[in-house]
Amino acid sequence: MAIAELGAVVLDCPDPGALAGFYAGVLGGTVEGEGDWVDLRTPGGPSLAFQAAPGFVPPKWPAPDASQQFHLDLTVPDLDAAEKEVLALGAKPLDAEDRSRTFRVYADPAGHPFCLCAC
Repeated sequence: MAIAELGAVVLDCPDPGALAGFYAGVLGGTVEGEGDWVDLRTPGGPSLAFQAAPGFVPPKWPAPDASQQFHLDLTVPDLDAAEKEVLALGAKPLDAEDRSRTFRVYADPAGHPFCLCAC
């Protein structure tokens, strides 16, 4: 028996509204709130929340001496098409050169790593 259910995944960032807008462009959904805490209600999935973090330092990828903490795996039907769209929204490629793999790694505008997966 479960003790709890997932309410939201929360990402620290310097600008919660801007990062929520980026992920709304990637995942769809509705952005709610402003200021230090913003929620993204995704259609049919869990919510993402964005919290202002003074002195935010983005994770490093890859860095054996520094933890990335976590990353999001986002399933897509077409890696090339999805890559084009996330780059237009402001993502930066971290590990996307190997076109034979079923995933590619990017950073969101605040530096959090995420993968586009055709898995």
